[in-house]
Amino acid sequence: MTRPLQLHPDRLFPADSLSRDIARKLYESVKDLPIISPHGHTDPSWFADNLPFGNPAELLIKPDHYVFRMLYSQGVPLESLGIPSRDGTPVEADPRAIWQRFADNYYLFRGTPSRMWLDTVFHDVFELDVALDGHTAELYYERIDSCLKKPEFLPRALFERFNIEVIATTESPLDDLRHHQKILDSGWNGRVITAYRPDPVLDPDYEGFADNLRQLAEITGEDTSNYAGYLAALRNRREFFKQMGATSTDHGHPTATTANLERAEAKALFARVREGNATAEDAELFRGQMLTEMARMSIDDGLVMQIHPGSVRNHNPLVFERYGRDKGADIPSRTDYVHALRPLLEAVGNEPGLTIILFTLDETSYSRELAPLAGHYPALKLGPSWWFHDSPEGMRRFREQVTETAGFYNTVGFNDDTRAFLSIPARHDVARRMDCGFLAQLVTDHRLTEDEAFELAHDLSYTLAKRAYKL
Repeated sequence: MTRPLQLHPDRLFPADSLSRDIARKLYESVKDLPIISPHGHTDPSWFADNLPFGNPAELLIKPDHYVFRMLYSQGVPLESLGIPSRDGTPVEADPRAIWQRFADNYYLFRGTPSRMWLDTVFHDVFELDVALDGHTAELYYERIDSCLKKPEFLPRALFERFNIEVIATTESPLDDLRHHQKILDSGWNGRVITAYRPDPVLDPDYEGFADNLRQLAEITGEDTSNYAGYLAALRNRREFFKQMGATSTDHGHPTATTANLERAEAKALFARVREGNATAEDAELFRGQMLTEMARMSIDDGLVMQIHPGSVRNHNPLVFERYGRDKGADIPSRTDYVHALRPLLEAVGNEPGLTIILFTLDETSYSRELAPLAGHYPALKLGPSWWFHDSPEGMRRFREQVTETAGFYNTVGFNDDTRAFLSIPARHDVARRMDCGFLAQLVTDHRLTEDEAFELAHDLSYTLAKRAYKL
């Protein structure tokens, strides 16, 4: 027996009728605003080459670690989902078999954000009206596969259909940005920009770090065997990224540790790191020093700085060794911001022209640390609830815990931070619904007027992200 696939028009709105009525009106005023997607991980080659997506499994399962981490947790092997291995482990090559396995296990996603995003994609993008399960898997596969062969489902057409004003991808400083150049040369009006992610050449624990420094030297013509040349090479790549449209940098360090060493100390630390003689403490100190150096460079070149700390990357060594990075095995950890950020803030935190956007996977820090910091330092803004907390409950907790101290205007709206291109409208829709519900409750509490709520709804959905990321 098939079940209907229905999206309730009042989903995520408050349960009480007064707040719900206000939320509806607020949402109507923002639901069709253009999407600003200032940080994410979509593949720029999609928009450069504008070729059809391969098949439903290739598009909706393989790139989405939200999907396959849940399946893996329930004993579904990653190789059975076609996730490419790097150790030669054979993997499933039949996309229909992968899709059937996904559909058989779709019930596992009940109550999760992934279920909400995927159902929205199925309903709104592919116009499916029955729920996905093992019995409807073939129907789904045929419908989605046939759609992907049509011109209106090419990447650029979907970009325009989704009303995306701008989307940022994320690239290593070693990337030649050829896909971004191809987009710029194509004459297409869609705005796809890059963001500078220097972790491969800032983090001594990053695999291939020594080779990465050698490659950085080759690309820039700078001598990365000494600290001055190394910093010059980093500035060189920042300028290249900026010329290619970047407005931001992004830093995914394990912690929020920062440092502000004297020049001689920094040079000696770099020498130990470059020579492979660094201890774990040296590596952490070096990452911290480089965050402060990156902030100083942002003052000079105007790039917005994003710090995404607090994830223990590749926690599962078996998965990392067999499948590599970003395979659903990253785990949040406790993060200190007050003491960890102090060296950086002492150096540059009072610079009004600098924007540093802080993210967290440690929700316990919202009201205790992050909101007070952003509510004081001119350079700091708070990024939206991220990754494991990119959910209705996570968004509500974020607003409830940071607003009283940091307000709304020390936050930066929403960003989707996703590889799953088709889910972007669904993710922004969830954020807009949750913000409208939160604002509606402030109106019913007589803490906001309706006029203020309408202005805020527009700002949270559109203006704050555009302004914060200089878009």
